[in-house]
Parts: sequence; C-alpha cells; structure tokens
Amino acid sequence: MSKILIKDKDIAVPGEVLAEGMDYLPGNGTYRDQEKIRAERLGLAQIEGRAIKLILLSGKYLPKRGDTIIGKVEQIIMSGWMLDTNSAYSAMLGMKDATSEFIPKGADLTQYFNFGDYIVCKITNVTSQKLVDVTLRGPGLRKLRNGRIIEVNTNKVPRIIGKKGSMVSMIKQATDCNIIVGQNGIIWLQGKEPEMEFLAIDAIKKIESESHLSGLTDKMKEFLEKATGKKISVAAAGE
Repeated sequence: MSKILIKDKDIAVPGEVLAEGMDYLPGNGTYRDQEKIRAERLGLAQIEGRAIKLILLSGKYLPKRGDTIIGKVEQIIMSGWMLDTNSAYSAMLGMKDATSEFIPKGADLTQYFNFGDYIVCKITNVTSQKLVDVTLRGPGLRKLRNGRIIEVNTNKVPRIIGKKGSMVSMIKQATDCNIIVGQNGIIWLQGKEPEMEFLAIDAIKKIESESHLSGLTDKMKEFLEKATGKKISVAAAGE
C-alpha cells in the first residue's frame, strides 16, 4: 500500500524515506529506491499531487539551460565576455548574443561591457563539460546600472520569489523598489529611497533565513506592513 511519510514543508535529510509504494513519483531532490522515495539532499518537502520534491536548503548553483541569471563580467576575450555565474562554472557571452549592433574586429569591448559590470542574461546551453553559453537577446535582459547587488543561497530563490511571484511582488509593492532575482542567487534592486532599499534587503534576508517555516507569506506581509505603514496585498495565495 502506497503512503506518504512526510508532511508538506517538513525538512527532509539525505536518505530519509519520504514515501512508500509506486503511486508516488520522485521529483527534484529525491530519488527512487525500489518502492521507496528518498531525499537526495537536505531540503524542504513539497508535495504536488503524486509528485514529491524538495526545495534544497544547501549547495552551490548548478547552471541550467533556460535559467535567467545575473552574471558579473570577470574577463574580456577577443570573442566576447566571460561571466562569473556564482557557481563553479563561468559563462560565455559571445558578441552576437550581446548586442544587435555590428562589432568590428578589434573593437574595444569594454565600451559595451566592462570588468565588474552586472548583466541579466539567459542560459542558452550547458554542455556535458559544463561549458555555459548565455544571451542578452530577450525581454528584460540587459546590463544593470546603479542599484545594489546582494547574494543569497541559491536554493532559497524559489521561496524568495514565491508562488507566481507572490513574495517578491509584496516586497516591490511595500518598498517601491525594482527587484530582479537571478536563479543563481544574485539579486539586484534599486529604489527611490535608500531606506526602502535597506528594507527590501532586510525582507529578502528574512525570507532566506526563515524559508523552512510555514506561514511565511503571512509573516512577511505583517513584517512589511509594520515597517511601511502600508496595506499590502498578496499577489498569489499560498507559498
């Protein structure tokens, strides 16, 4: 007889049996061991119908095709720019993926992106050798100007974003900050007032440290309303 042995949002440790029987399917962060589903890493259990997956609570970012990340220019070569992806692997931004302009041979590439610039880009390919290619061709992909950069645990990014963007929408609404959350754990934000930027950072760090707790959306709503005096609406129900 199939049964689930863990509750939604419980913390699971590596090797822990989460479910028994063939009626349930292993999702991200879990694996099948004969008729059991076990946790692969430390994580927060998430039960979605028949699928059981984990929101991982530890580990570095692993680049995946289709991810939108914030990269930092760390090297300039003849064919483009190498980006720090906040992982063990750098990404290559080629000239044809960086701009629609024609870049003549021998051009000064620092005129486009210089050392230390932060760029919102999308991963287009990851080879088996973990060679990563990115592009700036797409809506919202661009060089970031001014603002503040913070780093969070990459495994907490789904909680910071929230279901259908509910968490980050609340922070934007409360602080009137522009916020971009890279799936590699790098976050850019820019507000009209420094104190609102600091509040947004406090809120993000609070979600990061309390991501394992239930009822976090309501707690964050209360925190932001108390700090700003505003009435905050939740963009999407649930967490």
